[in-house]
Amino acid sequence: MKKVKIGDVCDILNGFAFKSDKYVEKGIRIIRIANVQKGFIEDNVPTFYPMDSTGLEKYMLKEDDLLMSLTGNVGRVALLQKEMLPAALNQRVACLRLKTDRITKGFLFHILNSDFFEQQCVLASNGVAQKNMSTEWLKDYEIPLYSIQEQMKIADILDKTKRIIVAKNNELRALNELIKARFVEMFGDCNNLISMEDVCSIITDGTHQPPKFKESGIPFILVSNLSNNTITYNTEKYISEETYSALYKRTPIEIGDLLLSTVGSYGHPAVVTEDTRFLFQRHIAYLKPKREIVNSFYLHSALLAPDGQRQIEEKIKGIAQKTLNLSEIRKIMIPVPEIEEQNEFADFVKRIDKSKVAIQKSLDETQILFDSLMQKYFG
Repeated sequence: MKKVKIGDVCDILNGFAFKSDKYVEKGIRIIRIANVQKGFIEDNVPTFYPMDSTGLEKYMLKEDDLLMSLTGNVGRVALLQKEMLPAALNQRVACLRLKTDRITKGFLFHILNSDFFEQQCVLASNGVAQKNMSTEWLKDYEIPLYSIQEQMKIADILDKTKRIIVAKNNELRALNELIKARFVEMFGDCNNLISMEDVCSIITDGTHQPPKFKESGIPFILVSNLSNNTITYNTEKYISEETYSALYKRTPIEIGDLLLSTVGSYGHPAVVTEDTRFLFQRHIAYLKPKREIVNSFYLHSALLAPDGQRQIEEKIKGIAQKTLNLSEIRKIMIPVPEIEEQNEFADFVKRIDKSKVAIQKSLDETQILFDSLMQKYFG
């Protein structure tokens, strides 16, 4: 397979060190490292520079510019959408612009958005606490060069597969929003507020001492296993029967109990719905609801409701590593209506969850297909 250096097909532009004391409410959007996520631009809290600023011509961005993070989470790429213009490039973000017709933008985007390329960026970066990638290394990096016809075909296949993935994720989000709306509709006026400490018989967390792991056995899950507010059991960490028996006394998990992430990606609850033996790390809180007071699925939605998430945000401690302490979880106040109303809501959630399971299965299959295609084309 013929290869070509990125620097031979792209001009690579570096950003400017914009001064924060000149930020304004409206103007030229500043695209920063935090905005460049894997495959998309996220700008929920935009930053702007005065429209009448001078000397910024070479930092001004264009529609569909390919942007890349050079510091921190290095190697993430995204295309800039038209609706974000006018926009300018901040420091430690690179802009790649094609300077030849030997390669298509869609094909280049998929190469650079591959997990393999991102791993190469990490390996080539300097720094321990914070990675830094050089644009000189980027210029010399070689990528496969198919014919234009093959590039267009590959990009089209990947685009279509990715669109299906996006559509499935949107369906899941819409169903989650439906549950939230139903919760507010049914319980928005409930004034009977009770603390988590009073609706749960146990509020604790996982083991504080890392157990001895095995290659197989009983799954030991991490915060990353609380995906989309459900529990997944895919893990590379397992414990023995003996270890499980010793640790289970602290967290006697059964169907209907809840887990809640407390560090990093905090505030994500999940209901235990499967009769699967497992244990978990200290960064996951364990909640055992008092079933005569609160329904598990109701409690799950109460924690995800706007007021539940607001309280969680207010109770977070720390800066470098944000943490939701157990003592703060116990203070969270939730509305507690009659158990019959909770059960009615839980039945509604279970019906929606059946649809979500089918969509998630299709999504997982499509993601596997997409990953295999990326591996096939880009290694």
